[in-house]
This record gives sequence, structure tokens and C-alpha cells, in this order.
Amino acid sequence: MDVDVVGRILSTLPDDDDHPYRTGPWRPQTTEWRADDLEVTGEIPADLDGIYLRNTENPVHPALERYHPFDGDGMVHVIGFRDGKAFYRNRFIRTDGFLAEAEAGKPLWAGIAERPSRSVREDGWGARGRMKDSSSTDIVVHAGVALTSFYQCGDLYRLDPLTLDTLGKSEWGGAFPYDFGVSAHTKVDPHTGELLFFNYGTAEPYMHFGVVGADDRLSRYVEVPLPGPRLPHDMAFTENYAILNDCPMFWEPELLAKGLYATRFHPELPLRLGVVSRRGGNEVRWFEAAPTYVLHWVNAYEDGDEIVLDGFFQGDPEPKDTGDGSYLQRMFRFLALDRMQTRLHRWRLNLVTGRCREESLTDSITEFGVLNNAHGGRRYRYAYAATGVEGWFLFDGLVRHDLVTGGEERFRLPAGVYGSEPAMAPRAGSAAEDDGYLITLTTDMNEDRSECLIFDASRVTDGPVARIRLPERVSSGTHATWAPGDSIPGWHKADSPATWAADAPIPGRRKANSPATSAAGDSVPGRRDADSPATSAVGDSVPGRREADSPATWATGDSIPAWREADSPDTVLRS
Repeated sequence: MDVDVVGRILSTLPDDDDHPYRTGPWRPQTTEWRADDLEVTGEIPADLDGIYLRNTENPVHPALERYHPFDGDGMVHVIGFRDGKAFYRNRFIRTDGFLAEAEAGKPLWAGIAERPSRSVREDGWGARGRMKDSSSTDIVVHAGVALTSFYQCGDLYRLDPLTLDTLGKSEWGGAFPYDFGVSAHTKVDPHTGELLFFNYGTAEPYMHFGVVGADDRLSRYVEVPLPGPRLPHDMAFTENYAILNDCPMFWEPELLAKGLYATRFHPELPLRLGVVSRRGGNEVRWFEAAPTYVLHWVNAYEDGDEIVLDGFFQGDPEPKDTGDGSYLQRMFRFLALDRMQTRLHRWRLNLVTGRCREESLTDSITEFGVLNNAHGGRRYRYAYAATGVEGWFLFDGLVRHDLVTGGEERFRLPAGVYGSEPAMAPRAGSAAEDDGYLITLTTDMNEDRSECLIFDASRVTDGPVARIRLPERVSSGTHATWAPGDSIPGWHKADSPATWAADAPIPGRRKANSPATSAAGDSVPGRRDADSPATSAVGDSVPGRREADSPATWATGDSIPAWREADSPDTVLRS
């Protein structure tokens, strides 16, 4: 394994930290790596061609009062596969909030489990305002660039999909909705190249739906009026429609009027599913279904007069506090799959009658479902999902759901080893829906290591065909995606994508003084006068030095004489 440390971040978390979601499998990383020619057990398939990207909540500073696992700073991991070889990179996302807290050396914004009034700063992001946009929830690849997003709305950060350099923010030709932001779980239609998104907030109309073309320009932005502020988390799409939702679990209106954000489930209200055209007309048609909360959808498609929608029905969206476990464990019972009773479910929305039929597809408790993205918005057969550790937000296995026969194939990780949301990577040149590979990252508490596991997607029960060791144990995280090599500009033009990555013709990237830095673009709001708002060099002895906006940042790379790994208060930030 050819490995270099390319950056290290100064953390202010306490040495004796005992928070269950900042320790153990959730222990954050502070080191950024470049690793090529990774150590492999088994054999990487030669027809596995592309990149697996995973976003991760990776906190650098403690919470002001109560830390929530979704508050952590965004860190993205990428593993690239080509010609039977693999490379690995990980980088923090240089969000505006991340940089501001790096400069201050402390937390500045309240988290999800804290009152907004606790924030040190008056500004901020998020559906409720005065939050840090950590961009740590989701990741997709659109128009050749990786886009990261935040759970409760914010900016979309643009990353080089190979080096993970932060390139700036999406602007969409000046039409980005900065007042509402964009929610996590943007969708990319591989057939049209369009990006579909939604947002929500505490001001009317409370939700919008939008479409961004393959040219990275906003082409559609529609109001979706709701009865009041809601907490949607995901959306789905078909060839002609987008499906949004109004789940009966939202901020309690009486408390919201007092500036308190307490979520409650209202079983007396139905789940409402909204259907809106992707291309014309602003009408939203609503369908009512049994009350529940749906965190994640898997897919949707058109079947005659009906839209078929698959997602995870929660049998208990508001689990009761049984008094078992620690205070923090009870506090986060809303994250445990077994407590929420998440099961794959199907809704059929009849566009002629306006009625909804629904059915459970399995008795198995799974969540974080994915599919072969080539079938996104189209009829499909297979869904791949994660199983959860009882009482915890941790994944301990994978399930392949056959939605035609109802059959399931399972793989269970060893005790003490935890997985990530998988991604399905179609075999290069494949035709069958399940002809490809399933990829996930593991956090192994037994061996203090992490691996990338590659499964044959049609034979999950057989176990991984290859295991790739990473240079460091990574923290558990949330969402992942797969991007085939032919979707990345210039992927096949170099002898090795690992050596070519730093000079790839990624849209929006400019050459900086060092291959370790990449410019964010002059049009990014709030940009500072450095090579990138995420990087600036310090120290008079560094060739090509520019004035740094923050003593908390410096550029790293082979061009810096006598560069050393920093365990001191000198923070090493690499973009």
C-alpha cells in the first residue's frame, strides 16, 4: 500500500469523551489520507469501473450543549476502481461553517438537539435557521461533480469526485435558492442527466420542488404549499413525476411559536404523498395513506394509471422511552431501526381515481435501501438494504430484496464489525439489473481497522469477493453513492486514475499554485482572496505564500519544505 498523510485537523473534542456517537464505531477521524495500490484480500473484479463515495458525520468540536449524530462535520471517502486496482482518499468538506469554527477553535452553532438561541452566531443555515450547514448527510454525482448536502437544508457543496477537493457551492447560473437551501436526498436521473431536489422551512409555502438540467442550470422551481412547517427527508421520482411527502411527524406548532423545535408524531393525521410533474404545470396532487413517517424511499415507477412507490414504513415513528439504557441511548432511540420498526413497503397511487393502495413487502426490518441506479424512476426488481444493531444506529448486515418473488438473501457481518449504506455498481457492459457488485465500508472494532467489501450483487449470501484494507479505521456514517467511470470526465484517459486524479478536467476546477489546492470560483458568495476559501498558505518560508485569512489553515503537499505531520495546535487543512 502506497500511503501518504496529506492533512490533519485540530480537534477540540475532549480526550475523555464518552458520548456514544463520538466514540467506538463513531470515533471521528482527524487525518486525511492518500492511499494507492491498496492491500487486497481476494481479487478486485476487472469489470468494476468507477467510484464509491460515502459521506460521514465527523465532528471536530464538541456541541454547545447536546450533540446529535447528524451534527458532525462532513467528511467524504472515495474508493476508485479500475483495471482491477483501487485507490482511496478522504477529505473534510470545507463548508463555510467548518472554516469559521476552525478559525474560532470552537463550536459556533447549535445542533439538531439544541435550541437555535444557543448559537454563538446570529446567522446560519437549515430549515429552522441558526444551524451549521455541515453538508454531512448525502452525496450524489451530477454533471461530473460530487454534490454533498445537509439533513435540514443548506448549500450544495461541489467536490472533485476523485481528489475530494472542495470546489465551492452550486449556483445554478445565479438561481440557487439560498433563502430555503436544498435538502439532502437530491436525485439524479441517469436517463436525462437532471438533478431533482426539494427544500423546506418554517416560512410559507413551506416546501419547493426543483429541477436542474444536465447543464447545471435551474430549469424548474415549483411551490409546494403545506399546512405548516414539516420535516420531509427524502423524495422519489418516475419518468414523468416527482413524489414528495407530508408525513404526520413534525415540529409541534405551539412550541414552534415559542422558538422551540420539538418533533411529535400525529397518528390522527394521514401520510400525504404529493405528485408533481417534472416538466410542466404547478399542480400538486395529494394522496392519503396510513399514518407513518418515511425516512427513505427506494424507488418509484409508472405502471399504467398508477405510480408505484417503495420505501420504508415505520411501524413506530415515536418509540416510547422504556427507561432501558443510558440517557443518551434513550435519547437516540429514534435512530434505531428495530425501535422504529422500519419495513419495506409499497404504495400505489392511482392517477385516475385519486386513491392509494398500500402493502407491506416484507416482515424483515431493514432501511437505507438502494438499487441499480440505471433503474431509478423505472420498473425494477431488486433492492439492497442494511440491517441494524438492536437499539443503535449501526448496520450489521446486508439484505437483497427480490420484489417480484418476495425472496431475500442476507449477509451478516461478524459481531463488532459494522457496515455502511451500500451502493450497487453495475458491471461494466452489464445488461441484467443484478449483474454487478455491492460495495460497502466497514468499521471493525475487533481489529481496529476498516475495509471496503465487494460482493457479487446476485449472490450476496456468498460473502465478499474482495476485501480492501483502508489506511485507518473510519467512523460509521450515513449515505453513499456509486458513479460509473464513464460519468467522470477523462476517467479512462490516463494510465491510472489514482495518479491522474489531481489533474482531471473536472467542471469548475481551476489550477492552483499546488495540486493540493483547488479554487472554489470567483462567483461563490463570501469567497476570500486565497487560492481557495478552504486553503491558504502560512509561514514565510513556504514558496508561493499568499496571505492567509485564518491562522487555522495552511496548505499541505510535497511542495512545502520540511512538511511534517502536525500534532500541535497548528491545524493542517488540505483542500
